[in-house]
Amino acid sequence: MLPTLDIYFGDNLPILRQFADESFDLVYIDPPFNTGKVQKHTRIETVRDKDGDRVGFQGKRYKTITLGSMAFEDVFDDFLKMLEPRLREAYRILKPNGSFFLHIDYREAHYCRVLLDAMFGRESFLNEIIWAYDFGARSRSRWSAKHDNILWYAKNPEDYVFNYDEMDRIPYMAPGLVGKEKAARGKTPTDVWWHTIVATNGSERTGYPTQKPLGIIERIVKTHSRPGDTLVDFFAGSGTLGEAALRNERSAVLIDNNPEAMEVMARRLAFACPKWHGYEPASQPNPQMNLFDKSEEQ
Repeated sequence: MLPTLDIYFGDNLPILRQFADESFDLVYIDPPFNTGKVQKHTRIETVRDKDGDRVGFQGKRYKTITLGSMAFEDVFDDFLKMLEPRLREAYRILKPNGSFFLHIDYREAHYCRVLLDAMFGRESFLNEIIWAYDFGARSRSRWSAKHDNILWYAKNPEDYVFNYDEMDRIPYMAPGLVGKEKAARGKTPTDVWWHTIVATNGSERTGYPTQKPLGIIERIVKTHSRPGDTLVDFFAGSGTLGEAALRNERSAVLIDNNPEAMEVMARRLAFACPKWHGYEPASQPNPQMNLFDKSEEQ
């Protein structure tokens, strides 16, 4: 059976309540972090101009042209009050051997863990994964915060998916100490994942302010689910979970209430010809782009 993609527009809570109990193999969410700030990403390009505002290679001047920007307010008066009923729905729709991942940051991680311990049971908490990166501004008044927290819960701590052999391998920091064979094979990751953020000018970049790297989400998808499974992200943003699922033979359901996120996903995931619920994207995907259309091979 070929993987499918469903994208829902609207408040995720009433949408989640439409789904049957124990209907998803994996839940991953990346909710707003409650930073108290406006999250914004501005797209620009530069053109040669002798009176430009930028100086480049060999002293040549360039003018900055703003192509557009996306922003949302990452502020909640009561973050946990917003999140709690959605976490309860996540538990309800998760299959008995399914895993739940909450991607959060240091401001709310400890509060969320206490809340999730009460829902899943403390024995269901298996890992706090630290995604560490080294990019951006540095603080002059404290240690610069350069990591996110990913909390992993298994609904049944005695029965869950963990595909050890599907893990990507990473280089040894001191390959000379382990021998050529081990060095060539690489090692499996620990609970600290060093991975760069999405490059500002990289091909992966969609322009969405809080986009997460495909490499991080693919590691979760491949290790904690199987081909043919159905995954859900109800704070979908740029749709990274959807791309990771589809490219690894999993189906996905994505939910978001931001029209800008819908348009980003419409462009990014056009190859899968998604089924839309409650939204009509401005640019309809071309069916000929369908990655899963095998008609020509038949």
